[in-house]
Amino acid sequence: MYVVIGKLQPSKDYTGIGFRIKTWWGMLFIFCLATLFNPVVSLLALMVLTFFALKEYFSMIKSRKSDRRLFLWAYLSIPLQFYWIYIEWYGMFIVFIPVYVFLLLPLPRLINKGTVGFLRSVSSTQWGLMLMVFGLSHLAYFQFATPEYGAGLVLFLVVLTQLNDVVHYLSSLYMGKRKVVPTANPYLTWEGFACAFVVTTGVSYLIYPYLTPLNPIFGFLSGMLISLSGFLGSLTVSVLKRDLLIGDGDKFVALKESYLSRVDSLTYTSPVFFHVIRYFFDFM
Repeated sequence: MYVVIGKLQPSKDYTGIGFRIKTWWGMLFIFCLATLFNPVVSLLALMVLTFFALKEYFSMIKSRKSDRRLFLWAYLSIPLQFYWIYIEWYGMFIVFIPVYVFLLLPLPRLINKGTVGFLRSVSSTQWGLMLMVFGLSHLAYFQFATPEYGAGLVLFLVVLTQLNDVVHYLSSLYMGKRKVVPTANPYLTWEGFACAFVVTTGVSYLIYPYLTPLNPIFGFLSGMLISLSGFLGSLTVSVLKRDLLIGDGDKFVALKESYLSRVDSLTYTSPVFFHVIRYFFDFM
């Protein structure tokens, strides 16, 4: 559809939405295959997803040679984080990165590496772990927390997050006037947020009986929650990329079509939706 509209309205730039739709449908296809077979398949697929998301994030950081060991430790935390999911140790899963990794991560940067750039390199690495590993890893825990409903909840979350992104993009393209952060992302507008919020909430209420065991109230509230958290995820990652890539315009343009730009919303919607459902429902 976007190809037809692009030809009818050549003055509009639909390149971004084209890449977004292709990548999102590819991810949705992978999620469907993973959930149809076995939770372990889904776990491994999502572990690979977090690895590439973190790898692209690190490609944005202006790093020194002394930061390489720091990045290595960050990569090594990925299999451990997913191992806690596999053995269903929720307590360690929820504190491993925010507590233990955050406390131990500075050590390789401290020892014989000096103090120049210490805060920026450590804090930027921690941000990457929090978003790309800790946030996205919640997608894998759904099927272990509730084997009966986990696959449907993941598909519900991914479909609504994708829908929210696409509607926000298209609404901003057509009617967006008031940009949220014009220096970081010209496609994030308040008009786009309002349209995406209404559409995502409505679709959530329509599809929740088929994919989730939620009641009507949470079927309605889930759409609002996913839309709001997806917006915050896109906004945060957009500002983060702009800050990391100041003075590197060529790399910033290239990363607009990157894998990282397609999972920015999921870094927020996954943990938020997971913990809200887990708090209010016994099946989690």
